[in-house]
Amino acid sequence: MSLTNYRTLGRSGLRVSPLCLGAMTFGEEWGFGATPEESAKVLSVFLDGGGNFIDTANIYTKGHSEKIIGDYFASGAGRGRRDRVVIATKFGGNMYPGDPNGGGSSRKSMIAACEQSLRRLRSDFIDLYWAHFWDRATPLEEMMSAVDVLVRAGKVRCFGLSDHPAWVCVASQMLAERHGWAQVHAIQIEYSLLQRTVETDLLSMARHFGMGVTPWGSLRGGVLSGKFSRSKLPAVEGGTRVRPDSKYLTERTFALLDAMAEIARDCGGTVAQVALRWVLDQPGITSIIIGARHVSQLADNLGACGVALTEAHRRRLDELTRIEKPFPWEFQESIVRTAIQNGTTLDGVPSDRWAMSPTSDDDRY
Repeated sequence: MSLTNYRTLGRSGLRVSPLCLGAMTFGEEWGFGATPEESAKVLSVFLDGGGNFIDTANIYTKGHSEKIIGDYFASGAGRGRRDRVVIATKFGGNMYPGDPNGGGSSRKSMIAACEQSLRRLRSDFIDLYWAHFWDRATPLEEMMSAVDVLVRAGKVRCFGLSDHPAWVCVASQMLAERHGWAQVHAIQIEYSLLQRTVETDLLSMARHFGMGVTPWGSLRGGVLSGKFSRSKLPAVEGGTRVRPDSKYLTERTFALLDAMAEIARDCGGTVAQVALRWVLDQPGITSIIIGARHVSQLADNLGACGVALTEAHRRRLDELTRIEKPFPWEFQESIVRTAIQNGTTLDGVPSDRWAMSPTSDDDRY
């Protein structure tokens, strides 16, 4: 695989690279991140390597992330390249303390956020617009109808749901289909070797409906970067967001990191590349969001495309990170299948994978 092995985003015709450049660290307003100059270098390396998918949000570094991206494509190395990239941004985050309508998924908040993002991005349109969080106070009908307004106005091309429960994604899609509104093309979720709970419902739901999946947090905030071990814990104060008391720095994680180091040596890669490649190889995954404050970090992450895990590698990683499936999944596997088939076999039904069996039209997703 290479960065130019593009994939369609769900059932849309939008082509995106298998790795997506996350821009949460563009700007230093949050106390960490990259300067505009370093961010521009990261953008250039990513684009020159064939990457075409960039992910940001209205609230990232208090709006500066979007502005850095907009400035890059309006001048200098990025001039003239805007139409050749897929820029995703998000609404929902409230940038205005004391304003109850400053965030969320209401028509008022969404349309205002869209106009502000377009100004910061210095663009006439957003390729992929994410609802950043589930706004329980706003009816789904209001959110989806407002999305349709933006799509019909040409300000948004595709729509997705970030960090929403599976049932909300399904309900939103059903509303869109019923009313002929713009549909949900993709979901964005946290997914890593240390966060596999999404396999039970969100990933199987996405495959069933042909939604693209763009995971974030595939290095679990740096825990799976290869920087840490039993004898090398993060400093109390240092250049990392991983804290010494992180709930993920456990013996189970260290055993996983030991195995990942061995696999990395087998593959000629790094621990971080193994972590990313495992996610990239999972059924239904479209593009992984990677973050980089420096060009060197980006180069290491991009190397995940060139790492090849064997079936034995994947089985070992699966076993070390296996999760207990919630009801009714374990019940389905242990009892229902036998009760239905009663000793017979049925071709085309998955054995013990989380993914729902897609229809033939969905196979490429």
